[in-house]
Amino acid sequence: MTKIDLDELLYKVEKPARYIGNELNSVKKDLNQVDIRFGFAFPDVYEVGMSHLGMHILYNLLNNQNEIYCERIFSPWADMEGLLKEKEMPLFTLETHSPIHELDFIGFTLQYELSYSNILNILALGNIPLRSNERGMEDPIIIAGGPCAYNPEPIADIVDIFVLGEAEEVILELLDKYKLWKHSGRNKKDFYHSIAGIKGVYIPSFYRVEYHENGTLDAFVPLSDNAPNKISKRIIKNLDDVYFPEKVIVPFIDVVHNRAMVEIFRGCTRGCRFCQAGMIYRPVRERSVDKVKDLAHEIINNTGYEELSLSSLSTSDYSGLNDLIRHLIDKYGEQKVGLSLPSLRLDSFTLQLIEEIQKIRKTGLTFAPEAGTQRLRDVINKGVTEEDLIQAMENAFSLGWNNVKLYFMIGLPTETYEDLDGIVDLAHKVVETYYKVPKEKRNKGLNVTISTSSFVPKPFTPFQWEAQDSIETLREKQIYLKGKLRHKNIKYSYHHTETSFLEGVFARGDRKLGEVLIKAWENGCKFDGWHDFFKYDQWMKAFEDCNIDPHFYASRKRSYEEMLPWEHIEIGITKQYLKKENERAQEAVLTHDCRTSCTGCGINQGFIGGVC
Repeated sequence: MTKIDLDELLYKVEKPARYIGNELNSVKKDLNQVDIRFGFAFPDVYEVGMSHLGMHILYNLLNNQNEIYCERIFSPWADMEGLLKEKEMPLFTLETHSPIHELDFIGFTLQYELSYSNILNILALGNIPLRSNERGMEDPIIIAGGPCAYNPEPIADIVDIFVLGEAEEVILELLDKYKLWKHSGRNKKDFYHSIAGIKGVYIPSFYRVEYHENGTLDAFVPLSDNAPNKISKRIIKNLDDVYFPEKVIVPFIDVVHNRAMVEIFRGCTRGCRFCQAGMIYRPVRERSVDKVKDLAHEIINNTGYEELSLSSLSTSDYSGLNDLIRHLIDKYGEQKVGLSLPSLRLDSFTLQLIEEIQKIRKTGLTFAPEAGTQRLRDVINKGVTEEDLIQAMENAFSLGWNNVKLYFMIGLPTETYEDLDGIVDLAHKVVETYYKVPKEKRNKGLNVTISTSSFVPKPFTPFQWEAQDSIETLREKQIYLKGKLRHKNIKYSYHHTETSFLEGVFARGDRKLGEVLIKAWENGCKFDGWHDFFKYDQWMKAFEDCNIDPHFYASRKRSYEEMLPWEHIEIGITKQYLKKENERAQEAVLTHDCRTSCTGCGINQGFIGGVC
């Protein structure tokens, strides 16, 4: 093992704690006692990556195996990257400070399309060839999973293996096969053949893509007898039985989410038509209240965190939430351990729940009405009303809350300027509701933040066929809202339209985008999700140099008959169901929550679990 001496670098960088490792609950192993070295790579800065629950789960799961050592890799900030290049030193792992090219595997989590350039940057800084077909026997195997892996094609020439679905089971099966292969003396292709039949594993080099003359897909052809025509996601049926860490690494510095987290369920039954996570993570599987209580106890004791987050896609839909909250407050209230409930829905946000949470620590409240009018909320199947919002606000203000964030999307299918006016009207009604609450009940100094993101059509949603609004159209809508939302109690924030456009391109892109990505990285693109780093002009130059029109991917409405780049991926939701939901959206017809009765999405045919 080569160990990099960081002493001369750390005093020159802004935040040395990003690179030193050795945090509480980090794992140390003797490299002479392990057979497989796995690098979990988060293609963003340390503070973002250390807030990701999936990293903590897989890090501890792998390190629980005696023969495997999982180490962490993050994107170095610009100051550290500059020093590494100046000193001609390779990127290193946090645990052992050894070069990442010494690892057996580097596993990337794909949470956001605009992190793809950081994948290339990490590989290049580690002296690892960017393209799969350029890597030799001594190079690490590049593996990737996460929500963006459900359309793996834009980085199919870069990643060797994709894991589709929930990795807790797949990854150990895959590494068992690797252990057998590693000492066999055979080549890497033999290893890939040995894992091609594992459910949830996709090996892009085992497939050829063919195109029509107009640039759309014609065929997706397996090149190997053991490469399946359809690659099915992997699903864990019982969350109580699956691994979850009882202790997690505690960073030395503040990170984005500085708190303990317990996942209470996976999936969502609401069926919002824009939401990829709500489709790809079906069916709903809940962790039992007793199991959550046990995990919370261990994690709080093992970390010392003063806040616990109950994590899920729609936390207030958890069937045992009230009992769980009362237990956590009774047990940890005196220790001043606060509760964080992300993803609350307005229609299930009760006064009782607010009162329980605020007994310990009052934080800001965040809700996502998503659209400004009832018509458009029905189009997207949001299923909440203006009355839900106003009632929730009145309850919150009466209990002393005075910081509220409301999230909306602009550019949704069928949106008009009347829908934008609806956002403005809702914002003003929230302010009016605050001032209607008696002075003795409310806190001083109301702050209402209205935040709009730009709609990006995503694979495996009913809106996967829709066109995305142009940069110019989105910018006009933002300017319109900015002018209408001028008020002393209202702050308006919005996403940058250029980054949303690029996200849309890669969300629905095909293999041709791999060369664009490499060209953009060569032009200096990285940290594209960070506004200060984003180089839109260089991205457009990369598209031009590769003779590819980005609008072909982002701005074009697809027909139902067109073959989509992710058509070979099977998530359990049928294409027919997505079509039906798209058509119901055009008519602004709601589809009920499938906890009440089955809506026929198809997940219960071959994908067993949860409510189904």
